[in-house]
Amino acid sequence: MAHLLIVGWLMLRPRTVPWVPAANLQPLASIHAELARGGWAAVWHLGAPVLLLAPLGVLLPLVGGRLNVSPWGSMTRTVFAGVMFSLTIELLQTSVPGQVPDVDTVLLNALGVALAHLVVVPGARSRLRRRDERSRGATPRISRVNLAPQADVFSGGRTYF
Repeated sequence: MAHLLIVGWLMLRPRTVPWVPAANLQPLASIHAELARGGWAAVWHLGAPVLLLAPLGVLLPLVGGRLNVSPWGSMTRTVFAGVMFSLTIELLQTSVPGQVPDVDTVLLNALGVALAHLVVVPGARSRLRRRDERSRGATPRISRVNLAPQADVFSGGRTYF
């Protein structure tokens, strides 16, 4: 939550500038312009949007707390949520003085979310699954009759009489 508040403050605070460029609604236009500039300025202007929402690529899958999910499903849900959050910020920027919406920012934010998810989440889930399996151990058995304790077969712990 703190990360989202910081992102909101950074992206939605009014800026006092003597001029405001036009909104960029053409995909990849500002990315090409920044790459043409070259150097550290391009790295800064393209790297900042990539890193801005990248923590969401790790934090959103952790919110669910599920370990056994489809990697592609998790990636799709996470990137979609990141794109929706980025798009919401860009739409809110239209009403903030000095802030200019840019479609390339949405693309770079989505790239950051996807990269963070790919780099961190599969390995973290794998480690957590192994730790969970080790902590469970073998099912205890009653030694005299060699039976496992009866488990509730219905989901949610409900029993039906």
